Amino acid sequence: MSDAPSAPAASSSQEAPGFDDLTRDIADVPAVEVITTVAVHLMSAAAVNLGLAEEGEQHRDLDEARKLIEALAGLVTASATEISSFHAAPLRDGLKSLQLAFREASTVPDQPGQGPGEKFTGPVYG
Repeated sequence: MSDAPSAPAASSSQEAPGFDDLTRDIADVPAVEVITTVAVHLMSAAAVNLGLAEEGEQHRDLDEARKLIEALAGLVTASATEISSFHAAPLRDGLKSLQLAFREASTVPDQPGQGPGEKFTGPVYG
């Protein structure tokens, strides 16, 4: 035996997978999955900006929340007939919850029909 430290064995068959191996080709992702994923990201970001996350008050930004809810409403409304009610219904429910939370968080609430996304969804009432 030698007292010299041994070099790590290089094995090409056990190399870490490359970036291309870890990602899915976007062409293989169904449209409904892309749409729902984007909608969930918009919902999450809006909730954080409404102050609904842990330590929410420090992240509260109603101007940002309004933009996100508006984008979400446009996406959900435009895609609802394409993604089936099975996928659209929970997105609509989440959107309505965010719209109501926005109304509650506003010190000067918008008139019915003037809140974020309501030009797409119609007036939202609690």
